[in-house]
Amino acid sequence: MKYLIVSDIHGSLPALDAVLHCYERERCDMLLLLGDILNYGPRNSLPEGLNPQTVADRLNAMAADIVAVRGNCDSEVDQMLLNFPILADYACLADNGCRLFLTHGHLYNEQQLPTWKFDIMLCGHSHLPHITPRPDGSIVANTGSPTFPKGGNPPTFAIYEDRKLSLRLLDGSILQTHILPSSPSVSTTL
Repeated sequence: MKYLIVSDIHGSLPALDAVLHCYERERCDMLLLLGDILNYGPRNSLPEGLNPQTVADRLNAMAADIVAVRGNCDSEVDQMLLNFPILADYACLADNGCRLFLTHGHLYNEQQLPTWKFDIMLCGHSHLPHITPRPDGSIVANTGSPTFPKGGNPPTFAIYEDRKLSLRLLDGSILQTHILPSSPSVSTTL
């Protein structure tokens, strides 16, 4: 399976459209949403092209291919607009022996790791993109944000396929890549 992973859309229709264009061009199988989908939150300015209803409509059209988790700006009101669940704090996927832990980043992150075994922990929240290998062979990756990149970074998202994770710019070009070795899942139980 080929997954496009994005966090922190914050209701920006132009950002979502750029990401979905890459989703189609790259022929991805599933969209993994790591929270902060419709609402921009009180600490951010108004995003360019703020249009949460159309963002919801675009995502609802592909609801059968979406796995989503709750961000700190997501609420029950947001869930009422979406036809797929968004209120779980995390989700776990397995893909060809690779364990993926999906979370927003406000509850679980590099400083507060889950007890669940994972090969890749995917998060957002800080809007700071990176792929960071850990001593045990696992990685923690932040997909950044296509709407509100921080730290002087460009707008980003990620693509995962067959043990290869790539941070991408909105035009689809690769910013950073990490390939996990073909080995059994590692343990990050702390």
